[in-house]
Amino acid sequence: MRTTVRRTLTGLCGALAVGLVLAGCSSTSTDAVPTASTADPGAAAADFAKVVASSNVDARRYLYPTTTGSRDDDQNWADVFLPKGAQGENSVPLVILIHGGSWQSQVGADTFVTFSRRLAERGLAVYNVEYRRVGSGGGWPTTFQDVAAALDYVPTVAASIPEIDERNAVVVGHSAGGQLAMWAGTRHKLESGEVGAEPKFRPTNVISLAGPLDMRVAVKLGDDRIVRALGGEPDEVPDRYTSVDPIQNLDPATPTIAMVGKNDKVVPPVLSQNYVAADKAAGGSARLVLLDDTDHGTIVDPRAPAFTVVLETISRAAHNAQRSG
Repeated sequence: MRTTVRRTLTGLCGALAVGLVLAGCSSTSTDAVPTASTADPGAAAADFAKVVASSNVDARRYLYPTTTGSRDDDQNWADVFLPKGAQGENSVPLVILIHGGSWQSQVGADTFVTFSRRLAERGLAVYNVEYRRVGSGGGWPTTFQDVAAALDYVPTVAASIPEIDERNAVVVGHSAGGQLAMWAGTRHKLESGEVGAEPKFRPTNVISLAGPLDMRVAVKLGDDRIVRALGGEPDEVPDRYTSVDPIQNLDPATPTIAMVGKNDKVVPPVLSQNYVAADKAAGGSARLVLLDDTDHGTIVDPRAPAFTVVLETISRAAHNAQRSG
């Protein structure tokens, strides 16, 4: 039996040198943390050049080590965006971004370049994560193992960029990334042997942007994308849902915000509402933010009015988390 609350409802341009550090790391270890080397951004080089030329933001790519016995350098990476110029040590709060796209390969982290730049312009370091997805070598359990590995590489990257303060990082995800972000923020509650258990690093604050935070209800409402990602329906692979469904993995001690558009027909607001109600019932302080005139895509669309609210919410959470640490 689990002794935690997680069964309450049953149960982050200059010249880019090519390099790769494959050593593990621990945010609580007293041993020296190895530093990471930047990697060739490949197809993103043009986007990086535009960011560096048109803003006060630097962009760098890092390849994180995987735990699956295989890897794909076109997918197992994270891009770091941060303010240019000299910064004091541990002075820049960290935001980790996890993109969505139904856990499938059609949408990638490159869609979050503008999102990352806009956050970095607000004095934040951004760690924008790419991972293998359904249709490109991912799915269960690889997608989740990749996200866990990317998160566990944060201390190594932060050791190479001393200005980053990763001690109270905020993880933010959109759509499927919202589910992954919530899961990333509660991996410390997983039992040994579960995918993603025993994290070497964990964010202390979580923000979901239109995430399917009640996955079983989402499946009942007809979301077959979850079924494809997890390899079955809840009654077919119950342990997988038990392990990664946000509403089944509550941690009232982790500050969470669920933002969703009132007009979202892809991931309806009820899923976020269910999660926030469950967290509060368990003694947590989760906050629901319903956005007017906003649907599933416009919540992360830089051209949409709601995007400013999203940026402000993330920026405030990250700066507040750093001050509280």
